[in-house]
Amino acid sequence: MPERPDAVVIGAGPNGLAAAIRVAQTGRSVIVLEAEETIGGGTRSATLTLPGFIHDVCSAVHPLAVSSSFFRTLPLARYGLEFIHPEIPLAHPLDDTAVALTRSVEETSAGLGADAAAYLRVMRPLVRNADFLMRQFFAPLRLTPAMAAHGPLLARFGLMAIRSAVGLGNAIFKQAPARALLAGLAAHAIQPLENLSTGGYGLMLGVTAHAFGWPVARGGSQKIADALVGELQSFGGRVMTGRRVVSMADLPPARAYLFDVTPRQLVTIAGEALPRSYLNQLNRFRYGPGVFKLDWALDAPIPWRDPRCLRAGTIHLGGSLEEIATSEATVGRGQAPQAPYVLLSQPSLFDATRAPAGKHTVWAYCHVPNGSTVDMTDRIEAQVERYAPGFRNRVLARNVMTPADIERHNANCIGGDINGGSGDLRQWFLRPTWRRYATPNRQIYICSSSTPPTGGVHGLCGFFAAQTALRRAFR
Repeated sequence: MPERPDAVVIGAGPNGLAAAIRVAQTGRSVIVLEAEETIGGGTRSATLTLPGFIHDVCSAVHPLAVSSSFFRTLPLARYGLEFIHPEIPLAHPLDDTAVALTRSVEETSAGLGADAAAYLRVMRPLVRNADFLMRQFFAPLRLTPAMAAHGPLLARFGLMAIRSAVGLGNAIFKQAPARALLAGLAAHAIQPLENLSTGGYGLMLGVTAHAFGWPVARGGSQKIADALVGELQSFGGRVMTGRRVVSMADLPPARAYLFDVTPRQLVTIAGEALPRSYLNQLNRFRYGPGVFKLDWALDAPIPWRDPRCLRAGTIHLGGSLEEIATSEATVGRGQAPQAPYVLLSQPSLFDATRAPAGKHTVWAYCHVPNGSTVDMTDRIEAQVERYAPGFRNRVLARNVMTPADIERHNANCIGGDINGGSGDLRQWFLRPTWRRYATPNRQIYICSSSTPPTGGVHGLCGFFAAQTALRRAFR
């Protein structure tokens, strides 16, 4: 390693690697220190069940990777990254039907009966302006000339996005299928659907499905991290694994340190280099609910009652808007839901590299209170059985990850929180403090999902943190 690199990045997740690439693009020397023996953070893949079955340990479906304004500038395909787009990005089964969200707004609306016109009215203008909206929604809050040019669109979107998913769904849709579709999208926010701004989560994830798709990475999510490392190395950057950082004394001299960690870890590592008033602000940062995750090896595809689900990469399980809202509200009260909302991905239907011939891998999780110790295995599998009778008969093996297991795998997932902290309205724009990526120390920056625009595999937290460091530390 250089005796004195220009920048040191702590953590080789997507945000840490994005930060390193952005700094390296300016001709500065960068090293990345990763505590684990493998890179990737939330984008790792492994054999979790049986030999020959490749499972995504954390993230599995990547709408934000293909829509990221930074990743889209990088030649990641050069390093072997290939995204596979299922025919149907998302399906949401109900007890008597299923909703299929396809790339076409018109085709999706045609399956919504009496709500077809309302869906078109809401989604068409958003999808037409998807690039602009994504740049605004997944970025630090700031005024730009483009915002003035899109004033009417932003005003209309803002009035819907600020609403709760429950309020928005009941206001614009008349029937259960469309309301359930919005609820399943909004529940990615990992907070009660009565909370303000959850409607915005739902709308924007719907926009990503239509405009960019919800793909999987061929060979596993690890391929995303591998490609980012390849790009970093093309600029002379280096990644060193097995280098756990517990204090600033573990770091070589550098002009800037970018931490892909959450506030709790930053306080532990860099507390002596930061003023007490700032540390107090970091200590007030709130972590959100955790997740309980299952991976299955199957001897055949899931026997979905509605065959459209076999054409979908992602499945939302949980029933109606009211049922999903009840599940998420239960988690918000600190209890494990009896009938959880479940996110499920079935990548081997579209990527034959994930399992032996004729066999399949499935990935799923539900939300639980932070640090929960409740075993959700039976409850998750009951939700799958509800829409796919006979599912359990096809299970060859399963791997269980509790919130504690998830945190052991990735120290940023405090209590199983995969978003780097609660993403509610209070902590959306100004996270982890009003300084966002910067700290009072001009050498130290935060580039994790504890900064805007929060969780997801998009690298934008790292990109914006690097931009801040380039302005402040390298002037």
